[in-house]
Order: sequence, then structure tokens, then C-alpha cells
Amino acid sequence: MLFSIPFPALPTPPSWFPGHMNRFSKQLPALLSRTDVVLELRDARLPLTSINQNLEGAIRKWRAERGRDSTLLAPTPASGTVSPTVPGYGGMICERIVVLNKRDLIPDWGIEPFRKAMASRFPDQIVHFASCNKPRDMKTLSELLVNIAKTNPHAIEMNVLVVGMPNVGKSTLLNSLRNFGIAGRTSKALQTSAQPGHTRTLSTRLKISENPLIYSYDSPGVMLPFLGKGEQGAERGVKLALIAGIKESLYDVEALVSYLLYRLNILDPVSPVYLKVLPPTSQPTTDVDGFLDQLASRLAMRLRGGDVDTSRAARWFVDWWRKEGGLISASAPKSIAFGADKSQERQLHQHQHQQQQHAGPPTLRRGWGFDFEWTADPASVDSSTVEQKMGECIDACVRTAEEHERAGGGVSQTQEKKRAREEKLAKRAAKNKAKFIGRKGA
Repeated sequence: MLFSIPFPALPTPPSWFPGHMNRFSKQLPALLSRTDVVLELRDARLPLTSINQNLEGAIRKWRAERGRDSTLLAPTPASGTVSPTVPGYGGMICERIVVLNKRDLIPDWGIEPFRKAMASRFPDQIVHFASCNKPRDMKTLSELLVNIAKTNPHAIEMNVLVVGMPNVGKSTLLNSLRNFGIAGRTSKALQTSAQPGHTRTLSTRLKISENPLIYSYDSPGVMLPFLGKGEQGAERGVKLALIAGIKESLYDVEALVSYLLYRLNILDPVSPVYLKVLPPTSQPTTDVDGFLDQLASRLAMRLRGGDVDTSRAARWFVDWWRKEGGLISASAPKSIAFGADKSQERQLHQHQHQQQQHAGPPTLRRGWGFDFEWTADPASVDSSTVEQKMGECIDACVRTAEEHERAGGGVSQTQEKKRAREEKLAKRAAKNKAKFIGRKGA
């Protein structure tokens, strides 16, 4: 059992913001003006990291223009509690659905506490967990869209705009929705890829329901122009690279393994999932070099001369986690999050006594996905405590994003210099134009 899990050293995050992302960001306000429902996809493993703050600003403005700002919430007659205003007959539809895709890669025990924590903080967002390869999830989402469309029966059609970061499954989701909304066999309308940045332009309108009539647009995945400074920006970049949301070639794969090892240890410090690919007698570890040596030996990956090929083993491990390890980790029992058993508690007491720590109750570090991490007394952890801990993580994320925005953290030094140079050139051009007009008038 691991008692100390140090945070790994991570590289400076790269900047990956191709031209097609910039073009779509500029088109977004105009697209929202003819949109009824925004379907935002996030990765369920990174429900907070996969939020694009640039999209958030445009969506908030869109809701405010339609009078559906979160401040315009009315109390329900029955309970007196605050709830989103539901569009009535003839009213304008303006809904935001946040779909946490790839739910099969996260443990089920955290879904309901997360949903409750989000609902208490963002009542204007409909949170839906789904996996595009699960027909039941897609049917539920399709029915949700149909029910929203039926709130305004006088409208000829409803338009849905699908947005999100790269490689969260936007195109795959639309292909799946068409199977439920269109009668008969439907062909694959959108091409998909495991690599980020495959969709580069806004798609033509796709019919995803015939009755009522619902159309949708698929959009390019949009990355943040700058991932941030310091440790937070570095961690955000590595997380997105692990889920293939950013080009993996921008990172040293061993840096990805270092962070992946850290996260898997947090999720289960007693029996982390990576032990399944190591020799049977292996123990949990925080030593990346030793881990890769063991893995390469187990997989018989060697270079000429007999040395172990740790680079190849690192690439294999990341790929294994994406395809298989994540599923195994998601099936971990509920007890993993809700504390330790008696033998583990004794180990904690002994460890704290040896380290001459405080004499209070033992504490364990636990987590859910890659965005949630907390420390709690294993004897007092239950579902409500998990909801509380998740709420604290969400609040911290919101505060960090606000501070980041106020400090201008969304722009790198290179982008600041480029912007200043463009402004200087624009002023010079305006000055020269004024001189030319003055001479011509004279």
C-alpha cells in the first residue's frame, strides 16, 4: 500500500491551436444565433479539464441574449426551489446539454454524486452521461432532444450545435443519434478518427430526427489557445494528451507514463490497475524508471544488445490504458472510494505512528476520474461525503478559471507579443492612410 504519492515533474505545455480552430471560434457567435440547443461534449474522465473556457463565454452570451441567463431562474410552485425556466408553447428554445462521453471508462459510484454537485452549482446545464457504443445511452439522449423539441410544437424544426474539445467523440455521437432518430438503415454520415483534429470544418446540416424535425451541425474540436502557466497548465496539457485530445507527438511519452502512474496510484493505492501487466509479485510503485524496466522485461521488449526497450514499453502502456486499462479501472469496487478495510486502517495507524504524525484519525487520498482528488477519514466516507468533496473540487476549478482569466492567463507571452505587433502595424497603417488622405485633399 502506498502512503506517499509524490506529484511528478511535468514538461511545459505546448501550444496547439491550428487555423481551423481559430476560424470556428470566430464563427461561433453567428452559429449560436440560429441554434436552439447546444450539445457540449466532454470526456467523462476529465469533466473539468475538458471544459473550454473560450466556448463558455460565447454560450453565456447566447443564453443572456435569449433571456435564459442562470440569474433568470424562477422558483417552482410546488417546492419553492430554484429551477431553470422551461420554454413553453410558442417560446424560444434555448437549452444546454453537457454530455459526459465515455462513461464506461469511469466508475459508476461517482456518477450520481457528480451529477448532484453539478446541479447545485449549474442549474442551467442538463448533465447526461453516455457512451457512444451503448445503444441505451444514445436512445436516452435522443429522447431528451425529442422532448425538448416538443416543448415548442409551433416551431418547424429544432437546430442543435455540437461543440467540444478535440477527440471527445462529437462525430461518433451524431452518427449514433441518427440511428435512433431516422427510420430504417442510416449510413455513416461523418468520418471519425482516433487522432485529434480530424474534423476541420463545420458539417452540413444533418437530420437526426424526423418527428419532430431536428437538425444538427458537427463542429471542429477547439483547443484552448494557451493551456496555462506553471504546474496547472502542465497538468492540463498532459491530461489532454493522455485522452488523445491533443497531439501525442507534442509530448515525450515517458512524461505521460509518469503522470498516468501517479493518477492510477491515487485511484487505488492498494492495488492499482497497472499491477495486472507487471510480474505477479510486483508491488505498487511511484518509480517510473523501475516500472518501465519491469514492464519491458515482462513484455520481452528489448533492444539490440539485450537492454530493455523502455520507450516502446511506455508507448504500449499508454495504449493499453486507453483500450483496456481504463475499463478495468472503472470496474473497481465502490469500497475503493469509500475508505479502507480494517487491515488497511491498521497499516495507516502504524505508518502515522512511525512517521510521528498527528494522533487523529488516519486519512486516505482517493479520486474519481483524473479531475477529482480528495483526502478523507476512511471511517466517515459515504456517498454524501463524496458529493461534498466533488463539489469542493468543482468550486476550486471555477475559482482557478476566474483567476486565470483575470490575470490574462489564457494568452501566452508569444501570443501577447504577436498581438502587440499586430496592433502596432494596424496603428501605423491607419496613420499612413490618414496622411495619404490629407495630402490628396490638399
